[in-house]
Amino acid sequence: MAVVLVTGCSSGFGLEIALAFAREGDTVYASMRNPAKAGRLHERAAAEDLGVEVLALDVTDETSVREAVAQVEQRHGAVDVLVNNAGITYAGAVELTPEDHARQVFETNFWGALRTTRAALPAMRAAGRGTIVNISSLAGRIWSVPYGGFYAASKFALGSLSEALAAEVAPYGIRVVCLEPGNFATDVRANAYVRETTDGDPYAADEAWMQEFLSRASGESAGDPAELARAAVAAARDESTELHTLVGEEAHMMTSMIAASGTFEKWLPGFIAFAESVAGPRPAGPEHS
Repeated sequence: MAVVLVTGCSSGFGLEIALAFAREGDTVYASMRNPAKAGRLHERAAAEDLGVEVLALDVTDETSVREAVAQVEQRHGAVDVLVNNAGITYAGAVELTPEDHARQVFETNFWGALRTTRAALPAMRAAGRGTIVNISSLAGRIWSVPYGGFYAASKFALGSLSEALAAEVAPYGIRVVCLEPGNFATDVRANAYVRETTDGDPYAADEAWMQEFLSRASGESAGDPAELARAAVAAARDESTELHTLVGEEAHMMTSMIAASGTFEKWLPGFIAFAESVAGPRPAGPEHS
């Protein structure tokens, strides 16, 4: 049995990951910023008679992170499996996205994962074992789509950091895996931050068109988040799991399409054409009016 700490468990991937590890008989700490939102997790766990302990942990707060990790370590010595799942999405033009919004994306998706990792690593090193599973995204693996730049950048950053970290901690018996799921049926898009636009905004119509495409495309191809949860359990158990691991049919399909394109310049027109087939003609702009 392993001691597992999962972040962002109030819904979506985090909730499913916590339950999946509990089904394996592991000791699971399901953390979230606001434990009052644990109702659905408690209901699901009770229905299956699973033991899951809810822990308050805000990945954007250094003190909260260290106190939560310390609670687990005081009881068990070390975290065996850390799953960095907490994340947010954001949609907005690079030029006009408020800096504080962009920073919040990185505070959660990148720095949040780094904070929990740094807090858990000393005890992992002392124990000579441990696995860190970072829940990244297909967006951190493929070329970025319009208005998704900040989210993709945060996930690319997490992937790059994971590579360096894996090489650094391997001598201490610690593994790092970056799971990169495609489109799954979670609340992440419904809860996404979307840039507010005003009259005369040069990107407003184009952003709305892209969001319409993503909404329609996501609804048609969304996978079961339990698949990602099973992949997280497998990554923690199977030492042969590759550091960058795609999850879901869409993720494999998209990476194959991009590989076939060869360059961003060749891929982009095809992507825009596909988006137009789903959401209608792209609004006219200075470059294509």
